[in-house]
Amino acid sequence: MIERISIEDYIYKYNHIPIIDVRSPAEFERGHIPNAINIPLFDNEERAAVGTVYKQKSKEAAVKLGYTYVNPKLESFIAESQKTAPDGIIAVHCWRGGMRSQSFAEHLHKNGFNTVYVVEKGYKAFRNLVLSFFEQKFNLKILGGYTGSGKTDILKQLAKKGEQVINLEALANHKGSAFGAIGEEPQPTVETFENNLFWQMHKLNLNKPVWLEDESLNIGKIVIPRPLFMQMREQTVIFIDIPVRERAKYLVNTYGLFDKESLKNSILKIEKRLGYDRTKNATDALEANDLQQVAEITLRYYDKAYLRGVETRDKSKVVTLKLATVDAEKNTNELLKITQ
Repeated sequence: MIERISIEDYIYKYNHIPIIDVRSPAEFERGHIPNAINIPLFDNEERAAVGTVYKQKSKEAAVKLGYTYVNPKLESFIAESQKTAPDGIIAVHCWRGGMRSQSFAEHLHKNGFNTVYVVEKGYKAFRNLVLSFFEQKFNLKILGGYTGSGKTDILKQLAKKGEQVINLEALANHKGSAFGAIGEEPQPTVETFENNLFWQMHKLNLNKPVWLEDESLNIGKIVIPRPLFMQMREQTVIFIDIPVRERAKYLVNTYGLFDKESLKNSILKIEKRLGYDRTKNATDALEANDLQQVAEITLRYYDKAYLRGVETRDKSKVVTLKLATVDAEKNTNELLKITQ
């Protein structure tokens, strides 16, 4: 059986079924359904050649060329698909749910797959679903605080206590500052970030609160979906206020194991805003292994920058929670006392 289904059907009814993305590797790398397996009909060069023939000659000529590329791979398509779905039940999609996915589905069905679902309108429909998802109204709780306050650790504690949490910085592979890329994997594309964010959020009970960290629109090179970001800015932010010396200690523990060159390059990224003298003092302290001093110098810049952002908010929507140290479990308990 070959059955055409909507992307909504797949996401909300059939997401337990493995799904194959038959687009080219470059298309897949730019963005894909998070649990999809890429078994491309064409590699990147082949896809480009087929597209050129389609534009310059005809659809028929492009189809003919496509078959010359695909025919030698037919057995491998079956073998790879069997690894993905040994029970013979599988879903398939391409960019628009057209010839690529339909041809692949027919080939699987003729070669032993009992049920093949073809996603109508393909990945394009998925992207439309993702973008429209962020237009809805969310019940958000926003955790704010100066750099080095251990907000990520608090989010982890909140999750352990049964709260709904989305860690935007983890999804972005970036901690949100000039030092944020140190120790992280390369950042995903914005499209991939949006897809993964949707994939996490759509599984939540959106009638209940969802905790997010207060962020700028950009996390490194990633851009938060604007409708979601605007809602984040409109919500009350719980601002945890911890002394600078305690936060500096936390940063030393977080970044102190990384090489000096990476730390120095991150300091130099904010030289214009930090100022020549403070930048020199920070790099000199780094060379002298005085990481506490490095942290305290850079925190002066980040504190001012973050405070400017907080001051643009409605003052009635900023709740300050003064805390003595960066102790994630203790601070999470204090946070829940004033939010439940």
